[in-house]
Amino acid sequence: MKRNIKEQRRRLATTKNPFEVKRRDFFKLLGGGVVVYMSTHNPSELMALPLAQRREVPKDYNAFLTIKEDGEVICHVGKIEMGQGPITSLPQQVADELDVPIESITMVMGDTGICSYDAGTWGSLTTREYSHYLRDACAEARAVLIEMASEYLDISNENLKIKDGVVFDSSNPDKKVSYGWLTKGERLERYMDEKPSVKDHTQFNYVGQSMLHADARLKVTGEAVYTADVKMPGQVYAKVLRPPSHLVQLISVDYSEAEKIEGIQVVRDGDLVAVLHELPEVAERALATVKAEYTADEKQVDDKSVFEYLLNAPAKSREVESLGNLEEGENQAELIIESEFHDGYKAHAPIEPHAALAQWNGDKVIVWGSCQSPFGAQDQIARELEMELENVRIITPFLGGGFGGKIYHPQVIEAVRIARIAQKPVMVTYTREEEFYMDFFRNATVVKIKSGVTKEGKIVLWDFHQYHAGPRGSDTIYNVPHAKITQYSNQSGSPVHPLPVGAWRAPHANSNTFARESHVDIMAAKIGVDPVQFRLDNLSDQKMIHVVEALRDKFDYTPAQGPSGRGIGMALGTDAGTWVAVMIEVKVDNKTGEVQPIRAVVSQDMGMCVNPQGTIIQAEGCVTMGMGYALSEDIEFKGGDVISRNFDTYQLPLFSWVPEVIDTVILDRQDQPPQGAGEPAIICMGGAIANAIFDACGARVYQMPMTPKRVLEGIKKVGK
Repeated sequence: MKRNIKEQRRRLATTKNPFEVKRRDFFKLLGGGVVVYMSTHNPSELMALPLAQRREVPKDYNAFLTIKEDGEVICHVGKIEMGQGPITSLPQQVADELDVPIESITMVMGDTGICSYDAGTWGSLTTREYSHYLRDACAEARAVLIEMASEYLDISNENLKIKDGVVFDSSNPDKKVSYGWLTKGERLERYMDEKPSVKDHTQFNYVGQSMLHADARLKVTGEAVYTADVKMPGQVYAKVLRPPSHLVQLISVDYSEAEKIEGIQVVRDGDLVAVLHELPEVAERALATVKAEYTADEKQVDDKSVFEYLLNAPAKSREVESLGNLEEGENQAELIIESEFHDGYKAHAPIEPHAALAQWNGDKVIVWGSCQSPFGAQDQIARELEMELENVRIITPFLGGGFGGKIYHPQVIEAVRIARIAQKPVMVTYTREEEFYMDFFRNATVVKIKSGVTKEGKIVLWDFHQYHAGPRGSDTIYNVPHAKITQYSNQSGSPVHPLPVGAWRAPHANSNTFARESHVDIMAAKIGVDPVQFRLDNLSDQKMIHVVEALRDKFDYTPAQGPSGRGIGMALGTDAGTWVAVMIEVKVDNKTGEVQPIRAVVSQDMGMCVNPQGTIIQAEGCVTMGMGYALSEDIEFKGGDVISRNFDTYQLPLFSWVPEVIDTVILDRQDQPPQGAGEPAIICMGGAIANAIFDACGARVYQMPMTPKRVLEGIKKVGK
């Protein structure tokens, strides 16, 4: 099926009412080259379902699938595509469960009007959780179709086979009937009393095979459509007045000068003030003339003092894990080691800033938004604007990266509120400065660890304290008889952090793994043991042992006591159901403190791997993104004012930083349930690089990012 993107854009631009856009045309456009169509269900029919049914994963397989008369399989999923690959991996599983060609599958993603419910695309849950529901739906649909074919062909089920969506007599292949003929493109009203099992891994044709991402060509050529690309007749751009700090309140505003500019419309809804124009640059110019006065409430904290601030903040403690007796562990230890680790705020910094286009039609609104949680955005609009859920529809085009930052969608709420007053289509697109200011940052945090080890190299004490982040990734992992993990969080109703904080790719696990794996390396160095062997000697988890051994073998690692001068470091952990370990080699310039990664190896036990190429891409992305938080990314701020507002003050990894070689080892576990691949490897990057720096020059860096200045400070301490 050919896809003429320009023609679809032309049709959309000349349509008077976005609710009247032909859905086939609209979804072709927004699907960005994935052949996108819609099922026989229409949005009003789906919205007629009781709210409780719309906010849980559907049990009716029809909610996931429609099989057209020509054999096309329409797959409606609440997941969105932001570069992580479900637009490819989900069809692989559908094709295998239904026995249809993967080319016949059309994906409709992230449309609250016609897609099966999903809470949001995060936590590496698409494959390890959502795909199970989808596979179950396909298995039941396949069983129903076999039953229908059996009746039509007058052949028992046992004598039927399926290939490419055609059911045929195993003894007479010419006696056959297609899925499309059986369904006539209509909803199937037959169900299996006994739900069939999904296929065994030995029956797969597509799952386990490396496949190019279905959206790759469109994104490389620039044809892929993102939210900011969508255009409506009469559309205007809104530029929103932002306060100078997250901790101040608007007192007064004067926008009289802005209103003098031709074509400008000013909208105010409480503290939300926006200037509108059909040209974004004119709206931006008008916004600069708006005068506003704010309160001066600020917290006396900045990026330098934030760690002391967090340690002293009122907090309640929660015991996350407890084993044995800490006092007994301390008595057994020959060596006690204490460390304190710091990690500053990190921005999401996606390529695509937040954007949303809102169009009202009477009491209904349709929103195109860059959202990781379209159903969550729908809920929030309905709640905040006191609307019926049936009157809110969210459509999610491709996202240009999210990493947890687009779980939050303030731009959607802004666009909807402004458009309701303006009575015209309103596009809100964040500038890069707004993207930084409006971000929900990765938590700054402090981790304190006290451990004890015997002269034989056994860890007998582990006392881990986590401040004002979260426990993910704080699990002990190692076989320690006396261990305790304590988390500290805010005690009062007001937030502790001066900046908005939220999920950032494997939330909190990056900081916690950095601290744990750095501290384990410190113990190994103190007792003079190779750090890889020290880990193996203290592991009892066979999955983790196999992952570490596979990593060691792939790296061709030779044991040595650190610091060996080679610049090799490793870290391990578990995340999203996956056991992971990373080993990296770096060069450290002793004069400048600059760190250059040379080679990295990722080893993972992730159960069944659906698309090995996709997994490798994710692992390489984790290595690259992980270098940023480990080496350079740090939000400068003062009180509630975000000083880092662009890439001139917030340093992302450069192409020149990327290791020449990144290898990925995926342990063969196709007979086990699939787990997450999008986040695990990134949790190890801080610890692996910190340990590699130590191995290269003997400098131990306790704060991320490990900037050249901090590395030099560590080198100077080694010489004392």
